[in-house]
Amino acid sequence: MSAASIPKWKLSGDFFDFCKCNIPCPCTFAQAPTHGDCEDVLAYHIKSGHYGETLLDDLNVLALSYFKGNIWEGNTKVNIASFVDERADQQQREALQMIFTGKADGFMAQVSNLIEEDRGLYFAPIKLEVADDLSYWSAEILGKIVAKAEALTGPMTPPGKRVQTLNPPGSEVGPSTIVTWGKAITDEVSAPEIHFEWKREGRSSKHSPFEWMGP
Repeated sequence: MSAASIPKWKLSGDFFDFCKCNIPCPCTFAQAPTHGDCEDVLAYHIKSGHYGETLLDDLNVLALSYFKGNIWEGNTKVNIASFVDERADQQQREALQMIFTGKADGFMAQVSNLIEEDRGLYFAPIKLEVADDLSYWSAEILGKIVAKAEALTGPMTPPGKRVQTLNPPGSEVGPSTIVTWGKAITDEVSAPEIHFEWKREGRSSKHSPFEWMGP
């Protein structure tokens, strides 16, 4: 599909993930992952969006990814399996596939260059939650994925404040974002597409707002 035939689109919402790395995830700082490789649950809740005339408000996308080495050095490739909200109708499904595979240009077109093996796109009942005060966030696909995190805090964190990083050099959602750090408290991934076996508690999780557009 040529750029001229792609409609104008825009998405904004919440991104959060749960990964294998120690807190804070080095990948967000454009460094190699803690253990040399990374297993990651990536969740996207679209607060508002459209693809041409197709509205995409309140829909969810989730992905499972695996890679070795520093993803930002240009030599690392990602294995990924993706899930689209089963509530989406046919037009919405097609729009989300265009955007998240990078075929509609925008930020995800850059990310798509990192993919080595695509293990498929599936439609599933995706449940995502984000607290208004960013005290917690969670993702679930019944029978496949349960992941929950609480905002990172400590003795020097003022009450009600969040531990945040501005303009991270390895942002997973693009430049000029704010990362709110969390601690994963639940991770169960038994999807046949990509299987994770996490044994440790207290691994890294984070939240970032995103705003993308194209073409």
